[in-house]
Amino acid sequence: MKKARIIRRVLISVLLVIAVLFTTFFVYTADYYKASENVDTSLESDDDVNVYMLDSNDMVFSPTGDVKAGIIFYPGGKVEYTSYAPLLHELASEGVLCILVKMPRNLAILGINRADGLKENFPEITDWYMAGHSLGGACASMYINKHSSEYTGLILLAAYSTKDLSKTNINVLSIYGSEDGVLKKDSYEKNKSNLPDNWVEEVIQGGCHSFFGSYGLQDGDGNATITNKDQIDITTGFIINFISEQS
Repeated sequence: MKKARIIRRVLISVLLVIAVLFTTFFVYTADYYKASENVDTSLESDDDVNVYMLDSNDMVFSPTGDVKAGIIFYPGGKVEYTSYAPLLHELASEGVLCILVKMPRNLAILGINRADGLKENFPEITDWYMAGHSLGGACASMYINKHSSEYTGLILLAAYSTKDLSKTNINVLSIYGSEDGVLKKDSYEKNKSNLPDNWVEEVIQGGCHSFFGSYGLQDGDGNATITNKDQIDITTGFIINFISEQS
């Protein structure tokens, strides 16, 4: 009987610890950055871009004209994924089909393999890129690490790759803002060695961490000297030029 009581107490203690961990996790992920109201127009179709949802709840921004390439985009950590609609709508208006991935609990680390099967919905597109912001960019690089032969390139927005891609044929574009107060610059510098020799770096003068999306300012970010729209326009230009150079 004494042994049974001990086992029961141990089991109760384990269950209590699990319950506390789950509660902490759900409280943590329930507090996230909401998309700004100005994203609403980017969620609507217009003459240049068709916007629609896949059965997987991922959002597609499809050019109405010729398509140059495709991008699968992983959002930043604890950021509502529709925050990136303005950027992806703008890219689609320039001829790039974009798939905005909805991550579990707004954390890309919980859905690293969410890109599986997405590009197969568009067999007519031959050149595909993985892209992501912050944690989403890091997770996109993790995915590319295991699927490098299936993609033309990787686009990192205020992010870096913790996986060694230096021996792959992946073309890499890295963009960050000069006023970024969130990106860990020491880690960014250290992990440059994980990228192929021909990787491209672009710095947005006056840009910050948060303005790749549209969700306000993230805690700890620097003070941007350009507008959110300016940063999205500049980012779009860098990405379109990068993709054009790979064609």
